[in-house]
Amino acid sequence: MRRSVPAVLTAAVAAVLLRPLLPAAGDEPAGAVGLPVRPVTVHHPDGGSATLPDQFKGAKAVVVVFLSFDCPVSNSYTAPLGELAKRYADKGVAVVGVCPGEGPAEVKRQAAAFAAGFPVFADPDQKAVRAFAATRVPEAFVLDAGGVVRYRGRVDDRWLSPGKANPRPARPDLQSALDEVLAGRPVTVATTRPVGCPVGVEAKAPATGGPANVTYYKDVLPVLQAHCQECHRPGEVGPFSLTTYRQAVRWADLIKEYTADGRMPPWKPVGGPGYRHERKLPPGAAATLAAWADGGRAEGDPKDAPPPRQFTGAGGWQLGPPDLVLEMPEEFRLGPTGPDHFRAVVMPTGLTEDKMIVAYEVKPGNPKVVHHTINYFDATGTARGLEEKERKRKKEPTEPDSGPGYTSAMGIGFTPLNPAAVGGIGGWTPGLRGFTLPAGTGYFLPKGADVVVQMHYHRTGRTETDRTRIGFYFAKDAKALKPLRLLVVPGMVAPGDGFKRFETIPAGRPAHVVRGRVVTEEDCTIHSVLPHMHMLGKWVKVTMTPPGGAERVLVDIRDWDYNWQESYFFREPIAAPAGTRFEVAAAFDNSAANPNNPFSPPRDVRRGDQTTDEMLFGFIRATSDRPGPTIRVRFLTEPADYAPPAGR
Repeated sequence: MRRSVPAVLTAAVAAVLLRPLLPAAGDEPAGAVGLPVRPVTVHHPDGGSATLPDQFKGAKAVVVVFLSFDCPVSNSYTAPLGELAKRYADKGVAVVGVCPGEGPAEVKRQAAAFAAGFPVFADPDQKAVRAFAATRVPEAFVLDAGGVVRYRGRVDDRWLSPGKANPRPARPDLQSALDEVLAGRPVTVATTRPVGCPVGVEAKAPATGGPANVTYYKDVLPVLQAHCQECHRPGEVGPFSLTTYRQAVRWADLIKEYTADGRMPPWKPVGGPGYRHERKLPPGAAATLAAWADGGRAEGDPKDAPPPRQFTGAGGWQLGPPDLVLEMPEEFRLGPTGPDHFRAVVMPTGLTEDKMIVAYEVKPGNPKVVHHTINYFDATGTARGLEEKERKRKKEPTEPDSGPGYTSAMGIGFTPLNPAAVGGIGGWTPGLRGFTLPAGTGYFLPKGADVVVQMHYHRTGRTETDRTRIGFYFAKDAKALKPLRLLVVPGMVAPGDGFKRFETIPAGRPAHVVRGRVVTEEDCTIHSVLPHMHMLGKWVKVTMTPPGGAERVLVDIRDWDYNWQESYFFREPIAAPAGTRFEVAAAFDNSAANPNNPFSPPRDVRRGDQTTDEMLFGFIRATSDRPGPTIRVRFLTEPADYAPPAGR
């Protein structure tokens, strides 16, 4: 059982005030490997102060790690660092955390909430940050018995970049360095690049905004309200809040970094007809945020602030009380560390008659951990069987996750062979509150069906629970609506392999292109597009070409990420007369250079349903005058059907 911070601050730790190390010469770089660190005062969570580097009596090494409980990368290391502290305590090693920019009371509260198994000190004035020249949280420093820095950098290689985990971590950098220090050997790799959030040294804002006169209340807050606070507010999925001036100042560098390259707001398409609920900054907004971050971070006049944004509707539902509310049968318990977890949860509807869904709203029970959902209906009972199988499975004591449902990284774990009995009914991503389907359309929900929600859970570094609900709004007159039918465009041929049937992605191939084309055999109107691949996906594009017309892009994603899949509903419906050609084209990276490759070394990957298989589909939702669950199409599989060759 992991102990809280007060428990680990034993008399040996609290009583031994750290004797200062020899100060470095004035021209020596702070925190440099091979040099001692200047003594610096930090604040004890229970009151008082201590001097860092913490040189405990008899300590053979001290590990100092800069942390922030607002940074998800940093939080992911709280438990591993606690285990490290426990394993090395008998070897004379002290592990210490430092939280920049926070006061002792807040550090004490958060360290207890995350059950940190090591002492964590507050660095409200960020003196320790400057003494060590720390740049990121988390960033680790190993000091030997003489207080000399022998290693600085990342804890290990489990993160490739903030928000992107390494599926094959292999380098325990901090532990390796610590072992070498304890053995009296030179550290083989003494410096690595830390991955995480900027450490957040606060700049003092001048009275004015500098040359550009950019201020928080007038220029920055409107952007944050419109495009960031949906997720970055208390209790939501954003790892930190952006509702106050102080918060914006603290995270200004991270805001600048993530908006400059388009990582935030998270939005994958780069081409298309225009979509509902686009998460994109307007032109010039990123430049405004950067100018403010670089130009003094001026507060400005509060009178310039827009009214606070309201996020909740009547009764907590944005669209009003739903006609049917379904809830997870019990709480799901999510462990603190490990890869993201995908869970399919069955929620019986109990409906005695068919319904047509015209709107829905997903309400995560714990928005901090629910990354997104994909919603299905199942009238076959297959999902119930998988859930029962999971319930009977013998659980290992070390399994971190437990609760309703079954693990399913790829949809709901089985291929829907009958779209009338198993099908999709939308999804949810952060920022999407109530969703109303296009006018005159609806999702068909058969009587007696179960709703199956695939939950994508993101870990926070501490044990969390969730009990998500979903509300449905039904049509009053279902006969007046057209059901949204499925138009499927599968990847079928590999042009680089002589237009062979898409069956295998050869090991080592960095850009294996697959394409597929179908031609509609009936008039229809299309409303949305959902591209789908697995872990090897590199880019994907779905297009349409009407008879005698020009090709039109429906969606173009150039940096595929399996964790960001969603249905893109068009702002306006698009007519597709009979004879319209639809194409899906994509590339797969099955090389060793692909960090998402589940195999090392790479191996041939076959087309299939499993997590480590691959597939390619363009799922299009459409309406037509003909009854039936799908739009009739003719599949194009001959090389002549793809001439002249088209490429990205």
